[in-house]
Amino acid sequence: MPADPHERPDPRERRAPRKKPITVERITDAALEVVATEGYDALTIRRVAAVLGTGPSSLYAHIVTKDDIDDLLIGRLYAEVTLPEPDPAAWREQLVDVYTQIRDLYLKYPGISRAALAMVPTSPETLRVGEGILAILLAGGIEPRTAGWARDALSLYVSAYALEQSLVRLRRGHQDPGWVLGQDELLAHFTALPAERFPQTRAHATALTSGTGPDRFDFTLGLLLNNLRPAGG
Repeated sequence: MPADPHERPDPRERRAPRKKPITVERITDAALEVVATEGYDALTIRRVAAVLGTGPSSLYAHIVTKDDIDDLLIGRLYAEVTLPEPDPAAWREQLVDVYTQIRDLYLKYPGISRAALAMVPTSPETLRVGEGILAILLAGGIEPRTAGWARDALSLYVSAYALEQSLVRLRRGHQDPGWVLGQDELLAHFTALPAERFPQTRAHATALTSGTGPDRFDFTLGLLLNNLRPAGG
């Protein structure tokens, strides 16, 4: 029989839970989850929407393109970067510390440094870190244009380094282990090259294959920073 319109609903009946509203924070969380579990190549607006249990159109109130997601991701990572008070006496060491922090954050999420490449920063945290790096360079007496160009070069190197490391990890996990040679294998490969065609590579194979990734990272940052000279210096 039809329900009595005057009958009160049973308070024990459970109502369907309301869906959480889509927010920038939830979009960023979902995007990081995709990168952490599936890699950066899997990151799309549609995939992020699926993680949130909704359709892509639900995200468009906050983002328009995947570039917007990239900016959110880098902003989230950069929020964890600690910036020092610029010290004219230790500006090179401070920059190494900041860029090492950025490198380590990139390496936590395979391929995410691609999001920083060719990106125009707009998020407050991305701008904060860029401002902090510029302030350190200027405190070291670096002329403004040189400081800006140096910041771009250093940031590009760190992004590329992290991307290379992510690709190496990906290839090592591939079913064909020959994609990536270990240090000992590379040394053996170089020393087996014909001496008449590759005399330098063969003779210096040990030096060419020496050092770890972090060793080479520190070397390259030092190479860039040590060639920066204070204005008038």
